[in-house]
Amino acid sequence: MLLNTRNFGEIEIAEDEIICFKDGIPGFEALKKYVVIENPDEDMPFQWLQSVEETDLAFVIINPFIFRKDYDFEVPQNVIDRLEITSQQDVLVYSIVVVPEDVSKMTANLKAPLIINNKNKQGKQLLLDIEEYQTKHYILEEMKKIG
Repeated sequence: MLLNTRNFGEIEIAEDEIICFKDGIPGFEALKKYVVIENPDEDMPFQWLQSVEETDLAFVIINPFIFRKDYDFEVPQNVIDRLEITSQQDVLVYSIVVVPEDVSKMTANLKAPLIINNKNKQGKQLLLDIEEYQTKHYILEEMKKIG
């Protein structure tokens, strides 16, 4: 399938790589289908969650465990059931990143991680009730803490 995207131009995606967010993503509930676009630069931890239905929309995402080793939460049983998760190895976790003009101030949303069952390509954005996690964690500051 060909997508003509604003950020990446024309890209080829395989149908079996499309992730379905049945509930959409808060603020974008009508959009259900996305694909993760890997960063060709392996030294950069950022990827993109590209909408298949609205090709102008792509979220910058990051694996939060890269900059926050102690990131910890439990996926509720109703979400495990809804996403049909049978093995922890099938689960991918991402945080949506906001990249302002001053990239040193980019933030990741640890309050609402994206949970993806990589086996059946089902996804959901959780809203965590953990005070320690906020919608804006400064990625570069967090990375300085770990080394």
